[in-house]
Amino acid sequence: MMKDKVSIFVVSTSGSPIKQITASKTFLRFFVCILTVSVALFGYILYDYAALKIKNIEGKFTQQQAEIKTQRKQIQGFAEEITTLKTKVLALNKFENQIRFIANIEKSDETDDLFGVGGSIPEDLDTRVPLTAKHNSLLREMHDQVKQLHQASTIQNENLDSLYDHFKEQRNLLASTPAIRPIRASDKTKGTRWWPTSKFGYRKSRFTGLREFHKGYDIATKVGTPIISTANGVITFAGPKGNWGNLVIIDHGHGLMTRYAHCEKILKKRGDRVRRGDTIALVGDTGRSTGPHVHYEVHLNGLPVNPEKYILN
Repeated sequence: MMKDKVSIFVVSTSGSPIKQITASKTFLRFFVCILTVSVALFGYILYDYAALKIKNIEGKFTQQQAEIKTQRKQIQGFAEEITTLKTKVLALNKFENQIRFIANIEKSDETDDLFGVGGSIPEDLDTRVPLTAKHNSLLREMHDQVKQLHQASTIQNENLDSLYDHFKEQRNLLASTPAIRPIRASDKTKGTRWWPTSKFGYRKSRFTGLREFHKGYDIATKVGTPIISTANGVITFAGPKGNWGNLVIIDHGHGLMTRYAHCEKILKKRGDRVRRGDTIALVGDTGRSTGPHVHYEVHLNGLPVNPEKYILN
């Protein structure tokens, strides 16, 4: 029976009695088998866990790489949009310059160039960077160009504002500049004939026979024909005034003023605002007059000028 058993002696270095452990060979074989299987199973589990870990890491790495490529594509897309935006700003600036050239409007000396005084136009962003390469340099260039475009758009906005203000002022000036004949045939007087009886310049006075300077433009027509404002303005006088008879004076601003004399009836009062074409009075024969007509004057900066130059119809 001893041949089927194995004895193991345990010797202690502390002087304790020797211990003997006896086990059968069958048990030892079973124990070794169990231990081998356990080690193998543990190794398999450890390997499988490690493989799963590596697979997860590789999956996350692949996902991160895909996200990085997507982000880099977006960066390149933003870079292209920046280039497109710059192109549009430059096109808008070119259009503004064309308008200024056609209208003969110069920029003020204080106006900077789009990209600063003496600044050059930034080069187009290079978006051909491989998706596998870092985009740090492209990002820095994008950041710089965004700042430059912000400055350029601010300057362009100021330029367009000044251009708009100029045209608005010109529109007001045009609306306030006499441009039409001071009489109009209404429905009741449609077909009424009119004709100029005395123009601007020297003439022989019909009352004294002497040579005198006629400051206005006389238009003869029937009594009651509407007299109209030849431009936008404000009535500064409306009433009788010596040889003028019933007189209307309109201040149009910008140094322009018009007079309408010998009216039969005045339809506006002092302080009224009128627009071009508004009826302000009716043709009459009041004051020093030889017949029904309207005496029409245009003054520029206090001096009489030829009204015919302000009649475009």
